[in-house]
Amino acid sequence: LVPWYSLTYCQLESAVMTWGSWYDHVNGWWQKKRNYSNLHYMFFEDLVENTDLEIDKLSRFLCLSVTPEIRQQITGQVQFDKMKKNDMTNYSTLGDVMDFKVSPFMRKGKVGDWKNHFTVAQNEKFDEDSKQKMKDATLQFRTSV
Repeated sequence: LVPWYSLTYCQLESAVMTWGSWYDHVNGWWQKKRNYSNLHYMFFEDLVENTDLEIDKLSRFLCLSVTPEIRQQITGQVQFDKMKKNDMTNYSTLGDVMDFKVSPFMRKGKVGDWKNHFTVAQNEKFDEDSKQKMKDATLQFRTSV
């Protein structure tokens, strides 16, 4: 096995991933919101940019009132470094499926860092493919904060 970021974009795109195609995975779950109002989507970039706002959104979605003390506890638990050490969030229990010596599930916690692992040509190819494969999706991704 080689780290995913050492593959060419074409190899990465055609690779059989645990969850299948990234585009199919993301689009499939995003489409579910059409039929299921009880789905709440959160994005890492939003959580990094404004953790309190994202906690508020989730609390409203769950119809919960969050005290300042609980908010502080949640804020502490959703910080990347804390989640990276948490077996419930870092996928460390899936060692038979994922080889963490090749690449950990949670790497740096930096928004947009994935682009540092692609060449300029791979970034351009990814952008081109994304425009095509996500053209019908209302989902918009941010790659910076």
